[in-house]
Amino acid sequence: MGTGKQYDEEFKKQAIKLAKEIGTKAADELCIPKGTLGTWLQKARIGEIDTGAGSRTPGESLTIAQQLQAANKRIKELEKKNRELEELNEFLEETSAFFASNRRKSGKNNG
Repeated sequence: MGTGKQYDEEFKKQAIKLAKEIGTKAADELCIPKGTLGTWLQKARIGEIDTGAGSRTPGESLTIAQQLQAANKRIKELEKKNRELEELNEFLEETSAFFASNRRKSGKNNG
């Protein structure tokens, strides 16, 4: 079980920055558990810990740009599919109304 020690945000930011520079040795130098530093690195990667502007490596920035590009592509695909489904739904509503009105007409003629 952990000691429950609390670290302030600035310490976490600096630890993350150091870990990106020298790797897992940062945990030893800062006298913090490697698991704790690993958790902070994960949180920084997904944006839960703000490490400030310019703290991303070029590789991380490229990955984020690629993720953004893929997300935008997916949004466009979903918007296209949504339009298609809305058109199909409109067609089905019109068709249903057409057949319902024909059914009422034929019911009056037979009755």
